Amino acid sequence: VQLVESGGGSVQTGGSLRLSCAASGRTYTNWCMGWFRQVPGKEREGLATIDSKGRIAYADSVKGRFTISKDNVANILYLQMDDLKPEDSAAYRCAASWDVTANAALGRMTSPEFGYWGEGTQVTVS
Repeated sequence: VQLVESGGGSVQTGGSLRLSCAASGRTYTNWCMGWFRQVPGKEREGLATIDSKGRIAYADSVKGRFTISKDNVANILYLQMDDLKPEDSAAYRCAASWDVTANAALGRMTSPEFGYWGEGTQVTVS
């Protein structure tokens, strides 16, 4: 299984970006996928998840600004990020696992034991 993120970049405060995560290789119909971010020296932060039943969970820090969605045919996960702030600057990574609900995955995905991680895409907000 491979997860490849794209769509990061530099944007001004208040701007928007749309991240994508393409999944390839063996995939599972009961997958839960999500996004987390990491900044050197800080703990990883789970941001948003969507499970196989379409349930969605968001961290409070991004609720109302970020929107997660998934193209189940193309196996692509998206994160629409609006009203970006400097504190959103980070490496954004997608994650995938199975047999876990969106709420549970929000806290678990930042652990290496969760499942699969992508390499990440950098977002810089100034």
